[in-house]
Amino acid sequence: MKPPARAVRRYGNAPFTAAVIHGGPGAAGEMAPVAQELAARGFGVLEPWQAEASVAGQIRELKQQLETACAGPAILIGFSWGAWLACLLAAQHPELVSRLVLIGCPPFAEEYAAGIGAARQARLRPSEQEELNGLFRGTGMETPGGLERALQLLEKAEAYAPAAQGRSALVFDRHIFETVWPEAAGLRRSGALLREAARIRCPVAALHGDHDPHPAAGVELPLRKRLPDFRFHLLQRCGHKPWIEAHAAPGFFQVLEQVITPS
Repeated sequence: MKPPARAVRRYGNAPFTAAVIHGGPGAAGEMAPVAQELAARGFGVLEPWQAEASVAGQIRELKQQLETACAGPAILIGFSWGAWLACLLAAQHPELVSRLVLIGCPPFAEEYAAGIGAARQARLRPSEQEELNGLFRGTGMETPGGLERALQLLEKAEAYAPAAQGRSALVFDRHIFETVWPEAAGLRRSGALLREAARIRCPVAALHGDHDPHPAAGVELPLRKRLPDFRFHLLQRCGHKPWIEAHAAPGFFQVLEQVITPS
């Protein structure tokens, strides 16, 4: 099911000063629990769903969503691919972004990316890895059961100790994933992604699990060298999605609230 074009969900009350940017690409809806928790803490939060099938298209789409729904510059809270998308938007349209929060961000330089697949594979049995590969290559993830199974396997490969609770409703669009991710990975290989990130001048905070297959050093070291206002928070006993972690979620939300609260 394709996410509706330029759809924006709202949590809490206006003014909407923050926006959670989902990952994938093409995994709309996965940031809803973060938006819900922040709304419960008194923040007005937007959850844009990206429907465009190119990097430039997603930047343009997110720009339009923020211009329509926000009264002023927004705090962008990006997860995984959404962290890169938030960085690209902040670099190209700085007037729309007051600060950035990067959660479970992929590494910015190619040399840090080589071990991600191996880290995931080491946490799965060979049969599970083969099953996951088959779900990504075939059409299984287009069915509710196939998508649920893929999420179970990814959780095993990426989480530390997920809490026993239901997952957020997620809409996965294979076409978006298969077109946007190769283009984004190419930006990393060429160095263009890091050159864009180096243009960011708003405050940036990265929250990263110590059990995330994406290496923390691939986020912290490149950005610390290039950004004038950068903070890095390594979350203990935490995987790729901090909000699902039994041990790390309370501390994650405490840090997140601190970094998005105006000083």
